[in-house]
Amino acid sequence: MTGPVALPVLARLKLFASYYRPYRRILTLDLLCAFVVAGITLIFPLCAGYVTRTVLGGAGLNPIEFGEVGPQALSDLTRVGLFMLGLVALHLVCNTFVDYQGHIMGTRMEGDMRRDLFRHLQALPYGFYDAQRTGHLMSRLTNDLYHIGELAHHGPEDLLIALLKFVGVFVILASINVKLTLLLFAFLPVMALYAVFFNLRMNAALMQSRARIADVNAQAEDTLAGIRVVQSFTGEATEQRRFEAENARFVDSRRAEYRAEAYFYQGMTAFSQLMLIAVLAFGGLAILRGTLRLDELVTYLLCVGLLLEPVSRLVNISRLLQEGVTGFERFLELMAVVPSIQDAPQALELQGVRGEIEFQHVTFQYGPDLPPALQGINLRIRAGEYVALVGASGVGKSTLCALIPRFYEVSGGRILLDGTPITALTLASLRRQIGVVQQDVYLFAGTVLDNIRYGRPDAGEAEIVEAARQAGAHDFIEALPHGYHTDIGQRGVKLSGGQKQRLSIARVFLKNPPVLIFDEATSALDNESEALVQASLENLARQRTTLVIAHRLSTVRNAGRIVVLTEAGLSEQGTHAELMALGGVYARLQATGLRL
Repeated sequence: MTGPVALPVLARLKLFASYYRPYRRILTLDLLCAFVVAGITLIFPLCAGYVTRTVLGGAGLNPIEFGEVGPQALSDLTRVGLFMLGLVALHLVCNTFVDYQGHIMGTRMEGDMRRDLFRHLQALPYGFYDAQRTGHLMSRLTNDLYHIGELAHHGPEDLLIALLKFVGVFVILASINVKLTLLLFAFLPVMALYAVFFNLRMNAALMQSRARIADVNAQAEDTLAGIRVVQSFTGEATEQRRFEAENARFVDSRRAEYRAEAYFYQGMTAFSQLMLIAVLAFGGLAILRGTLRLDELVTYLLCVGLLLEPVSRLVNISRLLQEGVTGFERFLELMAVVPSIQDAPQALELQGVRGEIEFQHVTFQYGPDLPPALQGINLRIRAGEYVALVGASGVGKSTLCALIPRFYEVSGGRILLDGTPITALTLASLRRQIGVVQQDVYLFAGTVLDNIRYGRPDAGEAEIVEAARQAGAHDFIEALPHGYHTDIGQRGVKLSGGQKQRLSIARVFLKNPPVLIFDEATSALDNESEALVQASLENLARQRTTLVIAHRLSTVRNAGRIVVLTEAGLSEQGTHAELMALGGVYARLQATGLRL
């Protein structure tokens, strides 16, 4: 796995804009409706000025004195009122579209990003997950992408409405009184500098807050996933302290974020109020001097109120930018991680597999600064052969098996399947030909049927039942409350260890691969369960190339060949009797009773 690649700003913008592509029609209508909303909002103060100046003035009325209204004035008022009611109806329709369809568009874009990120995460190799915590990844899949969706929806429309209102209000205000307008807009540079300063502080605090909530999620996930261990060791107090420590760090980060946010919003509010005071003071002075009419002041005050609204929208955009850009940066950080294990150009689709496996001078290390886990491995497994791999704990038995399906990539040498380097094969076709039964069985939440069908999603129920029979699981499945349709809970918690293991074997039976890897598949079972599972494994291994990581004598004796692995590499090969007669590493392991 290689590290993340930094994208230029333009490339990031293009990538973000590409998620709008499927929703171009909705975006266009959304922006059109936003344009109408902004235009209608600008018309309302003009209507108020028209009523004050033309309708009431034309009727010979003092705008601040009420008397009998003439028929012409009443007709004009009715006409203006109906016109404004029509604008209100149009404003309502357009605003509803912007609010509903815009949110739907943002949510769909958020969903598209989550889909792409999940697909990308599934393509990353074991090495990536060795260095990651599930809670951190979950936070990026959920919280971060939610804020990106909000930015995708509100960003364009709020920016368009704010700019249109801002420009429109400026034009209207300048047409009424240029000097007063220039005074008003003198506030803007100071407001901009203030906003930029506290935006930077908000961004830094938000980044830290995101990291802290990811730590909280990771700690909670770690504790809850291991709740049985926690309770069995009465470790609740310890886990509570750990969680509270992470939670306190998150609260501290939010305190800094809210402090910067409070200074930002309250400062912007104060600037807005100062602008209103300036208009009232200097506008009133202009009326006294006869350079401004009362109806113009009415229009001017209404427009100043409108000016505060785009300022508020710009403030909201700045918040969305902080949250959305931060989320998008974290999204890009993961998306930029290049999988170290990928299909080579013109990779071959594997078909008609016999199952011959060969290791040629294979070396592997988990990291550039770590010592080799395997070094100089040369091993040939014939098609259909049953090979047991033994050795002391930590010598690399599981690592060796994980290299065959390319869960990890070799650091040196190569591995061949039927004479073809596995790096020249497509990953999907290679892994379809290999069945892995592990010690730590993972079953998904759902029914027995769903979990077995995972071996071949297109299998029918009759095929699933047959696979369960072959795995020796049919009888206990039938005894469950709902048979094959019984819900087994998260990770199969409602089943025993032996039952879970037999379901995993049934899954591999259904897959029916020509190559099998048993990674200490019976080590955690009691004797009765081990006997049942062992019989299922031997049934599964017939006519297949089988590599078994063995730790018990019963497994070893049934192998056609035993390969002994040490820290120096492969030291011995042969049958149980041959290796015992040799009196080497294998015989010493047997004599001392060490776990193989």
